[in-house]
Amino acid sequence: MDFMGDRATLLETGRFVQPHAGNVADVTDVVGRADHVGNDVGADDGNVDAMETAGAEARHRRAAEAGDTAAMSVLGALLLRRGDLDGAEPYLRGATADGDRAAANNLGVLLHQRGYAEEAAGWWRIAAVAGSAAAAHALGRHFRERGDEPAAEYWLRQSAEQGHALGAYALADLLEHRSDVGAERWLRAAAEQGHREAAYRLARALERRAVEESRTGDEAGRLVRSEPVAEAGVSARAVRRSPSADGGRGVTLPGPRSGEAPMGGARAGAGSGVRGAGAARGDAARGAGASGAGGTGHVWQTDAALRTLADAEEAGRASAGAGADEPGRAGRRARPDGAAGPDTPGAGVGSPPPARSGLIDEAAQWYRQAAARGHRRAALHLGAILEKRGELKEAGRWYLTSAKDGEARAACALAFLLRDAGDEESAAVWWLRAAQDGDGNAANALGALHAARGEQQTAERWYRAAMDAGDVNGAYNLGLLCAAQDRTAQAEQWYRRAAYAGHREAANALAVLLLQAGDPVGAEPWFSKAAEAGSVDAAFNLGILHAGRDDDRTALSWYERAAAAGHTEAALQVGMALLRDGDEHGAERHLRCAAGGGSAEAAFRLATVLDARRPALGPPALGEPMAERSECEEWYERAAEQGHRRAQVRVGMLAAARGDMTDAARWYREAAEAGSRSGAFNLGLLLAREGSEREAALWWARAARAGHGRAALRLALLAARRGELAEGQRWCTRAVELGPAEVTERAARLREALLQELTA
Repeated sequence: MDFMGDRATLLETGRFVQPHAGNVADVTDVVGRADHVGNDVGADDGNVDAMETAGAEARHRRAAEAGDTAAMSVLGALLLRRGDLDGAEPYLRGATADGDRAAANNLGVLLHQRGYAEEAAGWWRIAAVAGSAAAAHALGRHFRERGDEPAAEYWLRQSAEQGHALGAYALADLLEHRSDVGAERWLRAAAEQGHREAAYRLARALERRAVEESRTGDEAGRLVRSEPVAEAGVSARAVRRSPSADGGRGVTLPGPRSGEAPMGGARAGAGSGVRGAGAARGDAARGAGASGAGGTGHVWQTDAALRTLADAEEAGRASAGAGADEPGRAGRRARPDGAAGPDTPGAGVGSPPPARSGLIDEAAQWYRQAAARGHRRAALHLGAILEKRGELKEAGRWYLTSAKDGEARAACALAFLLRDAGDEESAAVWWLRAAQDGDGNAANALGALHAARGEQQTAERWYRAAMDAGDVNGAYNLGLLCAAQDRTAQAEQWYRRAAYAGHREAANALAVLLLQAGDPVGAEPWFSKAAEAGSVDAAFNLGILHAGRDDDRTALSWYERAAAAGHTEAALQVGMALLRDGDEHGAERHLRCAAGGGSAEAAFRLATVLDARRPALGPPALGEPMAERSECEEWYERAAEQGHRRAQVRVGMLAAARGDMTDAARWYREAAEAGSRSGAFNLGLLLAREGSEREAALWWARAARAGHGRAALRLALLAARRGELAEGQRWCTRAVELGPAEVTERAARLREALLQELTA
């Protein structure tokens, strides 16, 4: 190829200076290299540590005028660095004519600065063939700018293989552009020589690999987000089906949520924030005009804030040690763009697999190297990884470093970290600073703060600021704000705007509004778009929509999809469907998921499945200890503690069967006071056995009025024993009406007997 040369042959001519330790030409080569690449983003290279003194320059000038090649090269490099191109050119040309490769490289730099790119490339080629790594790098850059990638790769590889950090970085950049797996090797080579941008990009590559492994693995090590995450104030929960105590289905209105990811995968906004389907992140900020921050965005009490983070870190460790077995204790924190992601709602937060953890640890090391050299984005990502590990104070320090260097996302992440640690005042200042720098996530947090305080106008202003900053969550939160004020038309407008921009939860909320307005046909496409984009609520709502049309097969498919993503109520619906189909084991699996997610109805139905497998147990014999509680009783009790009336009654029955009448009476009373007719009836039976017939009659009367036939029959018998024949006949009539068949038959016989007694 005409752009390549035989380096050995040219060196043998003796025209070019052989590189050796201490050669002045090598020093000027470095000078020229640094000048040529001075505009590289993040370029860190060995520049000359100090400028030559005036006396030293004078000595070089005298030597150069006497014909000293090395002095001409050094003097030309110094003048070039100073910007004196006219003064540098004759010295560089003279040294180049004598075969100095550093002068040839620097002459190329000079000509390039004057706009003579082709002539510059010619001198770079001469210096590169003679062994100048800096010239090979410059020549590779020249060919890449002209679109000649093969030539660019050849010369950049020559530079990189000679240990030139900028050459290695430029080669890695070229290979990465082509998705060549060899890019990481050269990024590592440049990073090991102290190139901060290479260290940062190497860390990002390691994180991407960890993400890919987590996606193809078991999802247990979900450590990294490769896209931005937005945090907003509140969000719509959309249509929710809440099974009643008897398994019925109901629809609830939108509830609080945080900003969700847009359709298509990427989350809107930067900074970490709004956890995908989790609770709001911006509910504790202190916004503009609400604190002493004013409009300046000054940072207050930084040392105190970091002490707060240190205290929170210690408290978090103590809490983790005390409650390691408790589900749902892991906190969710702010995450910057592309950094370690927040805990996923409904998913366990465990330790990542060793391979992925090793990648993250290595990435953290490279982030630390780049951050220590002033790379603000590296400091941001390092802070996120440290925060994920629970090292809050150090994470805060790196966020602070990045924020002070002007990284708005770091300021926002620091604010969330401080808010979580209880320092809302400092958090508000950093949110304000980030919002003023154009961070939509921080503006959303401020909007959520003011909305929580009832300052609707201020909240709306910040949500609009978030929207203007390109954060689609701003429009979504404006919709939520309007919906909370019953401004339905405006809410629909903002939801629609966010939905068209790709916000999946806005699409879901828009569909809810349309459904509530009686337009299921218009709602279904938006539910579908949101569900296809990953909205679990939308998938569940589609199940409701199809179930309402008696399309149980399609409804079940959507429920299964939502359940697979951790939706508690969807798992309950799937479990109930499988129970109806006779698949008890499949039903048990889904019911356990739903019950573990907090569904009282699922806990009750799981308990009934387990209860049906238990052998019947009688009361303990005299002197025998009470039997231990079974698993089904524990699930009944979990449902009962959440107010499930049927579960309360069943817990009372099991306690009575074990001989624990005190516990039985307590649960019967709770159920009865909550309106359970069975609870009232059973409580009456217990009181009657204890001799409290009068109080028992009161509970039986409540049960009978609620439609309990056996309670009516008991009241009839009680009245008959007291001689209140007319009252007894009235309760007999009520028992006949209520049933069941056995009660109806007995009540009819008793009524006939009472009638005969009355007419005797």
